[in-house]
Amino acid sequence: MTVMAAIDAFRRPSPSGSAPAETDVDAFRAAMRQFASGVCLVAHSVGGAPAGMTATAIASLSLVPPTLIVCLNRASSTYAGLAPGVALGVSVLGADHRELAERFAGRTGEEGVERFREGRWLIPPSGAPLLSDALATFECDVEAVVERHTHAIVIGRVKRAATSAGGGALVYWRGGYDQLGWSDDELSRATGRLPQGARR
Repeated sequence: MTVMAAIDAFRRPSPSGSAPAETDVDAFRAAMRQFASGVCLVAHSVGGAPAGMTATAIASLSLVPPTLIVCLNRASSTYAGLAPGVALGVSVLGADHRELAERFAGRTGEEGVERFREGRWLIPPSGAPLLSDALATFECDVEAVVERHTHAIVIGRVKRAATSAGGGALVYWRGGYDQLGWSDDELSRATGRLPQGARR
């Protein structure tokens, strides 16, 4: 079957005339848990009050101009302040930021400005908080907000991007946090072997 034939077959209504059944929510959630993703903190400051949350659904939309997509739950307090023109900070978390990820995911009880009591923060002229020791940071201006179902797609034009010489990345997989990338020192502690070239 050619690609065009497959597309035409997909477009044709089913013989019964009924719409295809939707995927079971639990099955969808279980399948998505197999998708490993990076972990970021997304933050902004509207009216002088910072708000932020942990997010894993972030992707590059365009290289020219540099643009990101951030998917956020519409019920979150962080989403409530977002609108076109608002400055948004995205900080990519390293392996040693697990506690911050839990904190900004709301799992430790802190809300609003209380979440920012931990961590080392930079406040650029835009006002969007950035984690100073993040693996990478992006300062964005919100271009558009597209609401769909329980979430929204936030499109951010990247004004500035920076990276650090951090260690491994924090990743989210199967409902928990894990680490991608290990330093020589971490590997030596885990295996009991000396780093290559090291002396006893």
